[in-house]
This record gives sequence, C-alpha cells and structure tokens, in this order.
Amino acid sequence: MSPSLDPQNWDEFRSLGHRMLDDMVDAMSTIADGPVWTPPTAEAREALSRATPLQGEPLQTVYDDFVRHVLPYPTGNAHPRFFGWVMGNGTPDGMLAEMLAAAMNPHVGGYNQSAALVERQALSWLREIMGYPQDASGLMVSGGTMANLIGVMVARNQADSRIRESGLCAAPRLTIYGSDQTHSWVEKSADILGLGRGAVRRLASDEDGKLDLDALRLAVEQDRQNGCLPFCVVGNAGTVDGGVVDDLDALADYCAEQQLWFHVDGAFGALLAFSEQHRGRLEGMQRSDSLAFDLHKWGYLQYELGCVLVRDGKQQRATFATEASYLEPLGRGIQPDALEYSALGPQLSRGFRALRVWMGLRHHGVHKIGQIIDRNVAQAQRLADQVDHHPLLERLGPAPLNVVCFRFRPADTTIEADLKAINREILLRIQESGEAIPSSTVRNGRFALRVAITNHRTQDQDIDQLVAAVLRHGQALTT
Repeated sequence: MSPSLDPQNWDEFRSLGHRMLDDMVDAMSTIADGPVWTPPTAEAREALSRATPLQGEPLQTVYDDFVRHVLPYPTGNAHPRFFGWVMGNGTPDGMLAEMLAAAMNPHVGGYNQSAALVERQALSWLREIMGYPQDASGLMVSGGTMANLIGVMVARNQADSRIRESGLCAAPRLTIYGSDQTHSWVEKSADILGLGRGAVRRLASDEDGKLDLDALRLAVEQDRQNGCLPFCVVGNAGTVDGGVVDDLDALADYCAEQQLWFHVDGAFGALLAFSEQHRGRLEGMQRSDSLAFDLHKWGYLQYELGCVLVRDGKQQRATFATEASYLEPLGRGIQPDALEYSALGPQLSRGFRALRVWMGLRHHGVHKIGQIIDRNVAQAQRLADQVDHHPLLERLGPAPLNVVCFRFRPADTTIEADLKAINREILLRIQESGEAIPSSTVRNGRFALRVAITNHRTQDQDIDQLVAAVLRHGQALTT
C-alpha cells in the first residue's frame, strides 16, 4: 500500500485520542486549582529547541513531550484570575467544536456544503443580536485587528471608486478619525492600507474618556479646508484602558450629516449586546456602517475568532471580490455560485471558525452569556468599590464597564517615579507568584495596574484575592 499520513493502526490512534481528550478535560476542570501562570522551565525551553525532525517518531512520544513541556506553561488566560489585557478564556464546548472542525477540515470560502450554511446561520444570529439588518454582510475572521481592517478598507474604497483600480494616487489625502483612546489597530490599518499612519487623527477625549464631538467637527473641517478627504470616523464600544463607550448615537448623527463612514470598534464592548441589563449602553451602534468585534474576548470562545459586519454588503463585496477562471460559478455541483465568503475579505482559504459560534450559541443561549457578562461588569464595580474605600489604593480613572485601573499609594509617597517603581514591582511580583495576572497601562501620566474582567470562570473571591495580593506586596515593599 502506498504511504499516507494516516495512522497505521487506527485502534492505537483512537486509544491515544481518548487519552488526549481525558487529559484536556482534566486540565480544564482543574484550571482554578493551580497558579495563573508559570514560566517555561529551562528543561522545557531546551526540549522545544530541537533540530528539524527529518525522521518521524511515535505520536505517543510526541504527546508525552506536549504533556511535559507545553501543557504546563500557557499564557494562563483560561484561569479565573487572569485579568491582563483583554484576553478570552475558551469553553469546554468550544474545545470540542475545534476538534470537530479540525476533523472535518472544510475550506469555508463558500461552496455548496454544510460549513457554509453553519457560518450563514451564525452570522444571521449575530446580526440580530447586534441590531444589524439581515441583508448586511458579515465575515468570521481571526480577530479584532482583521475585522477593523476590513471595515476601514471598505470605507476607504467607498470614499473614492477609483482606488481599487488605480490605487491611492487617484484619490486625495484620506483621513480617519478616532479618540486618543482608540486601539493601535487604527495606525496599523492605515499603514497596511497605504494611507500612512499620518492619516489617523487621534482626537481629544472628554473627561469621561469619550471622543470629543467638538474636536471631531473642528478636525474634519480643517482637513477639508486643507484639501484632505475625511472618510471614516471610528467610535469605540469599550476603550482598551477604561472600557468606555463613545456616544455612538451622536457619532452616527454626525457621520450621517457629514456623509462619513461610521465604523465601530466593538472588540469586546459590542458583546454587551448579549446583556439585557447593559445593551442600552450601545445605543447607536446598530446605526454604524461597519462593526468589528471579537468572540474570543467577551464571547468567551477559543482563539482565533473575530467578526465584521458591514451594513451595505454590496460595498464589502465590491472591495474584495475577484474574478478567476478557477473560481467561476457553474450553476450546479459543489460550486454553483460565486464564493460567498472569500469575496468578503482578504482570505481565499478559510477554516471552520463558525462551528464554535454555532455550537456555543445553541448550547448556552444568548441570555446565559449575557448574564455572565453582567457578572463581569458587577465584579469590576466590586473591585472599584474596594479600591475607592481603601486608604492605600487609588483609582486612576472611571470604571464604567469591566476595566479598572488603580494603584497602590502609601500616604508618604507622592513622587510619581517612586509610585511607578512600587506599582511596577507589585505587578511583577503578583504575576511571577502565579497569584493573578493583571497588566499595566499609563493613565494621565500615572502608572496603573490594569484589570480587565472578561472571564466566565471569575468569581467574586478572585477579585478579593487580587486586592489582598496588591495590598500584601505593596505593604511589604513600603514598610
């Protein structure tokens, strides 16, 4: 028999596969029992620096190395006390969906197949949840950066119909607007799209951290007077540092008045749409021209999984669709129509990301996911209250959603450089001890411990343990 990459003994493979599944279920079910993070050992680093394997070895041997040298040393974002950045944590059903999708291994560019129907169904549900019309287009992508890039690329090409054929040399200087709290994806996107980072106008935010509408009006007017072509305004549904939601309704009004594309970066905040209690904070988001969000953040699913919705699907298709003889629809067979999803983004080859969404929404339902989001918001308020009521802690900005920035501040320390050094050391000690993983940021020139709560496993006692750790390490450093 000619060789293949299938196992020679399927029964042995099945047995090892069952062991793998059991081990991963054990690991998931006991996540909270161990440290949040453990750095890879010298032994693990050496084991993961092997020469290129020219000859194969038993799968059992490879898996044993995984258990010893890979499994014990993850980022830690699945742990209930991982509060760093805004990272997702994954679900057990998401793990199984990933396995099922990998076993099927379909190419989800389109085609007459079940995987395309699953993505179509999942996108329909997401459009409804986010308040978008059912004739809007949508696409599952790797994450927020790609989702935001696609939204802005559609906006760029809509601004001047010559761009796709003739490039930016055919258009005036294009400019894009957002607050000084907007995530760095906007510069990256401007760079990738040939606009240059100088095309981004980062405008002042008000005292609540929201985009200042007066500053926006003035910037657009000045750019037009200087011969630029303003084309897109980015509204934030959950800023990185503070979880602030811009006045999306007012931005939608302004963009409609000025004929500007209104894009919403809802990387994690757009998922408030699942919450009956908090979805009103997103009023105006449903009026945007495009919307980006991550289901691997506050949707709790496994990486990589973002989504972009575009109100005018024709504009999205006009931005990405290509023609080639090997892509010609044949009216029947496996490719009766033009490829549905490959014509809506940069990828031709696409994996079965949507299965995680389809299974997760069916298994848990919108209301349960919304209730856990509500709990995360309440836990952030619990943390903010503890900070506000302790004489050695100081909050460094509003905490309207699920992000809290604060610091340890002894009464006899007033020099900012000293406070930064103390809090930086507190942060590193907490991380290295495995007690918790907060991250850091700078708020108004002050170094802050940043806590983002987007974990479905987090309990109130995890918040209390974090506060206790900050106080314990802070007092040890200053007494």
